[in-house]
Amino acid sequence: MADILFENEEHRCVFFEDFTEGEMVSSNQHLIIHKGKGMLLDPGGHKVYSKIFSAMPEHLPPSMLKYLFLSHQDPDIVASVNGWLMITDADAYMSAIWRRFVAHFGVDGSVMDRMKEIPDQGMKLDLEGCELMILPAHFLHSSGNFHVYDPVSKILYSGDLGAAIVDYRFVEDFNTHVSHMEGFHKRYMPTSTACKAWAAMVRDLDIEIIAPQHGAMFVGKELCNQFIDWIDGLEVGAETMKDIYKLPA
Repeated sequence: MADILFENEEHRCVFFEDFTEGEMVSSNQHLIIHKGKGMLLDPGGHKVYSKIFSAMPEHLPPSMLKYLFLSHQDPDIVASVNGWLMITDADAYMSAIWRRFVAHFGVDGSVMDRMKEIPDQGMKLDLEGCELMILPAHFLHSSGNFHVYDPVSKILYSGDLGAAIVDYRFVEDFNTHVSHMEGFHKRYMPTSTACKAWAAMVRDLDIEIIAPQHGAMFVGKELCNQFIDWIDGLEVGAETMKDIYKLPA
């Protein structure tokens, strides 16, 4: 299924809700369209590929994809990238540190030149006049990690930050939702330093929606600010597991 998160005469943000199946971790894919060109975010695994490809033409012909965005190296993000590179002329952007590792997912040598590297400090990508901001999100959870901010829709696509496995699309009560996020964040986010740095960075943005790659979205400034505050104060990763570092009995 697909929903429209934002739309005006030139710009549309499409949300594809969870085309995963079986034992796969559920995930969301997003499509940003501006003036007839698109960016597909975190296109997903092999089994998701055909479903997204079938659903996309209602909103944008796949041939009009200009960019693929890969927030990090996990298979639920990148495993289908070779298929997209082979059937479109899109360039795929990801962290420089993961490019040659992602080649192990079967990226054909003939399209590796379209696997573009994002510098650690991030960058801007011009989507037909819309300057999408690629924001550093390193160690949240990957050591080479990025998020996307769309200044037209004011949506922050936050990858695995904010992830929760739930059966609803939008967060209604933040305090209730925390219980679905807490375990994942404490285990998968390695350092609170990165959490605080990210929170300080995104406070300068005008955000209406925070859209994680897994689970429900935060809609409205109040919920977005609650989430940013929660991340800012979260103790995660190594800080929470010091007592685990012992030789096995």
